[in-house]
Amino acid sequence: MSGRKRLLPLPKTGRGEITRRKLLDAARREIGRRGFADTSVSSITAEAGVGQGTFYIYFRSKEDVLRELVLHMGRTLRRHLTERTAGARDRIDAERRGLKAFLEFIRRNPDHYRVVEVSQFVDVRAYRKYYTDFARAYRGALARAERRGEIRHGNGEVRAWSLMGLAVYLGQRYALMDNKAPLDPIVDAAMDMIAHGLAR
Repeated sequence: MSGRKRLLPLPKTGRGEITRRKLLDAARREIGRRGFADTSVSSITAEAGVGQGTFYIYFRSKEDVLRELVLHMGRTLRRHLTERTAGARDRIDAERRGLKAFLEFIRRNPDHYRVVEVSQFVDVRAYRKYYTDFARAYRGALARAERRGEIRHGNGEVRAWSLMGLAVYLGQRYALMDNKAPLDPIVDAAMDMIAHGLAR
């Protein structure tokens, strides 16, 4: 967690894990739709279709569910991108596949951005962990690509955060503001920037 012990023990049964996941999914939809301030434990449980008392078996408060939700969403997105980039020919191909997969994911899950962004005002440590976990994994992938000779040597930390920033803002532009534009030309233009930069 964000510098804290896990809030409550994880469920020991499959049914318990299903219920916990339903609560997380309901919290994502409610916070994404209403905002954090206007979301309540009762609105989360109503959306999940469970009794209000059930919430407290898994989480202590809506702040706690938001913290866990942000980290869960980060793991889900990283797993999705790993799956979608498996089998890439090289790092540049992986970047192309990953960027398109990211934009498609955000178009299908617009609440993702809203939940992550609101978390910085509720628990900045969870917000930072969401991004630093991404950056750590990204940096490792870039380092492995360097060792294989697929990309030139460079500052992996700066590169990771730069590539993440590019994806985040393209997602805002072409997944949230405009979710109809064809993605391939957008990815092509971004990849031209990534592969060749701005210099003539």
